[in-house]
Amino acid sequence: MKDKAVLVSELFDKAEQYGKTTIQLYRLKAIDKVTDVFASVASRIIIAVSIALFFFLLTIGLSLYIGDLLGKAYYGFFVMAGFYVIVTAILVFVRKKYIELRFNNYVIKEIFKEKQRDATH
Repeated sequence: MKDKAVLVSELFDKAEQYGKTTIQLYRLKAIDKVTDVFASVASRIIIAVSIALFFFLLTIGLSLYIGDLLGKAYYGFFVMAGFYVIVTAILVFVRKKYIELRFNNYVIKEIFKEKQRDATH
């Protein structure tokens, strides 16, 4: 009878250890996914910031050039501001269909994407 009690006790200990290991495995998988998504989004943000800086400097250059053509430097900035108001209005109207939907799809794709395994493994 004592042997059965010891076996049952060992079985419960092993089941408890299995449960803890399973929870730890899911925790590590979740951390892996979060870091993958974060790294992917962070790299895209860095690229977007670089592109934004390019357009910022391009806008300043165009503003000065247009202002030179129109006779006053600030006229060029008014023209570029008007251009950006039009672009912003267009983006506001299409944000749900194109911007938010694509961003949501991208994040979901990154979450469910399988990791690329190294050829040596």
